[in-house]
Amino acid sequence: MIGVSSDRHNLASGPLPPSATRATIEIILAALGFSAISILTVVATQRGGATLLSVLAWRYLLATLALIVLSGGVTQLRITRRRASALLLLGGGGQTLIALLALSALRFIPASTLGFLFYTFPAWVALYGIMRRTERLDARRASALLLALAGIAVMVGVPTSAGGSLTGVVMALASAVAYAMYIPLLKRLQSGITSTAASAYVCAGAAIIIVSIGASSGAFHIDMSTTAWGAVLTLALVSTSAAFVLFIRGLAVLGPLRSAIISTVEPFFTAILAAVVLSQPITVATLAGGAMVATAVITLTLARSTAAATATDQ
Repeated sequence: MIGVSSDRHNLASGPLPPSATRATIEIILAALGFSAISILTVVATQRGGATLLSVLAWRYLLATLALIVLSGGVTQLRITRRRASALLLLGGGGQTLIALLALSALRFIPASTLGFLFYTFPAWVALYGIMRRTERLDARRASALLLALAGIAVMVGVPTSAGGSLTGVVMALASAVAYAMYIPLLKRLQSGITSTAASAYVCAGAAIIIVSIGASSGAFHIDMSTTAWGAVLTLALVSTSAAFVLFIRGLAVLGPLRSAIISTVEPFFTAILAAVVLSQPITVATLAGGAMVATAVITLTLARSTAAATATDQ
């Protein structure tokens, strides 16, 4: 996921328009695209022999070019220098941190586990809001947060001396927490411009940062295997650019509540792809824990929407 869009139409409640079926399909396809990110990264690095920094750098470089085209060309990206700098540095820097944390965790935990752990971010959004006193901790929210934590424990156990496994779990959860804090920042940064244009700047910023890190450390290469290049191209064009465009199209029709609920299929797609592409087993614990996390996410989303609707009515 590379961006957050604010709706022109708030459709969290009320009847759905006739195009809702198409929008639902678009959200599901977007989730499928996003779910392949960890899988394709494993293919590029472990099977294709590419470095993680090379994969990320080329992913964001190529995605930037694709998003510029989707935006209508460079002329459609003209914004103030201050806004551009913020998107490049803060937006790109945040995206870099999240991607490095999440994808580095793949050295220690399976892709399916990463998918479910990362998708705890809505729970962290709620917890972050409670800490800032912008959200109220009621019985529903408390139960949902406990359910999400229980789901994590079911999936990965409660590692006390798991070594590498614990390292991967911590990195995956850290990426989810970072993403939860990144969402409101990105929403503020992209206010007043199109989501596609804002994402082009974010991708460009991430590419600049990652290329700089890779070049200085000698980990950025153009000479990669065919397998690695195939994975990188798919990452850039399908799992980044196309998936994001599909997501914002569906979001404009369904609104944030329904889009968030439908998007909970993403970690399940990751588990299925990991089984098919990487031959990683889908365990009962993974599915059970993932279902608990998804239930917690839906409960939290519904709780936040109900509170917002109540505030609006008052």
